[in-house]
Amino acid sequence: MRNYQLRSITSEDEPILWQMLYFAAHLHEEEGKSWTDAQADPALALYVTAWGRPGDLGFIAETQEAETQQKMPIGAVWVRLFRGDTKAYSATDEETPELAVAVLPTHTGQGVGTALLQQLLLSGKAHFPAVALNVRADNPAFRLYQRLGFVVTGELTNRVGGLSYNMVYRYQ
Repeated sequence: MRNYQLRSITSEDEPILWQMLYFAAHLHEEEGKSWTDAQADPALALYVTAWGRPGDLGFIAETQEAETQQKMPIGAVWVRLFRGDTKAYSATDEETPELAVAVLPTHTGQGVGTALLQQLLLSGKAHFPAVALNVRADNPAFRLYQRLGFVVTGELTNRVGGLSYNMVYRYQ
């Protein structure tokens, strides 16, 4: 049984997205980095700044704390269209958004990422011809993306000098 709920991301959730971007960009693996470093990196900031513009779509997974009844985010998945001169890591075309996903390390391996991705792909079908993403070659999520139907479309050197793959999920 799932001990979390999924809900749509709103513009009020931008602070949560910044925190999730910290994990999505693997900044937590770099010594001395905090989630504010994502805000300071222009390439990463593209994924969250001014959330809620046309083409933005996403979901948050959250648990409810038993003691306080407060909802706590444990993961998020979102897509954003990049148009004109503004391109992200996996830019394909101006109608295909790029996906970002993060699950807190304390909740990985519990199906949260799969549930978030499935919800996003189901909801995105009405809006987009495809969804693109960029994943580090050594990221275990690479296999999850393949299982869900993403295919590798290219390789690139990532932000820290390692190998990453561009992947695309095409709606049929």
